[in-house]
Amino acid sequence: MDPATLIGILLAFGALITMLTLEGSHISAILLPAPMILVFVATIAVGVAGGTLKDALHSFKALPHAFKGKVTPPQEIIDQMVGLAETARSKGLLALEQEADNVDDPFLRGALQNIADGTDGDELRTLLEDEIATKSKGDRTASRFFMSLGGYAPTVGIVGTVVSLTHVLENLSSPDELGPMIASAFVATLWGLLSANFIWLPIGTRLKRLADLEVDRMTLLLEGALAVQSGSQPRLLGERLRAMVPAEALPKAA
Repeated sequence: MDPATLIGILLAFGALITMLTLEGSHISAILLPAPMILVFVATIAVGVAGGTLKDALHSFKALPHAFKGKVTPPQEIIDQMVGLAETARSKGLLALEQEADNVDDPFLRGALQNIADGTDGDELRTLLEDEIATKSKGDRTASRFFMSLGGYAPTVGIVGTVVSLTHVLENLSSPDELGPMIASAFVATLWGLLSANFIWLPIGTRLKRLADLEVDRMTLLLEGALAVQSGSQPRLLGERLRAMVPAEALPKAA
């Protein structure tokens, strides 16, 4: 589990609370139910309206992944593929069928099974590339949904402020109440900006990053599997796969 998103969001709200405290205010000043209900419910509603119900359901199912998404170290993948290459060279490609039974990743398991079944290399590449493209398309749908919420939320907050200010103008005869009423009116804009920049956009960006990392991981597995099928020498395979990974993502040589 990579806690970056959770840590970042908590720190952002912590900074907000610290600011309120230093200015002598209190968090209850912004925890007003009416503007919060409008901003969160209306933002999600227009986000759903901008796509399909299936997209929205898929996006909310992907939400826990933004907080709990595991980032597999590339070196771990490289070591695994080198080990499979050594098995294939010493025991033959048919031995990969038994190795597939011990693999948890369905993508790699399917690749190994196809290799053991004698699938043509070009056909296997096409099959795996199609699978990567389909997975990427689904992951990016969730990312785009939350990014769209980040675009809608500030405008929805402005709508809430305009509605509240309309109510303020109806009560100009009570000047003593105008200050608190105007302050409350701007809470909707505040929550629009807060929810966009503290919640929706970070989640959308995080899901996009995880989708990119997943494509990179699956691409390493694809190239590794095809190299194993072609009988690549394990050491050369390791060097080739490491060349596909940015240096900062690999452990430093001792």
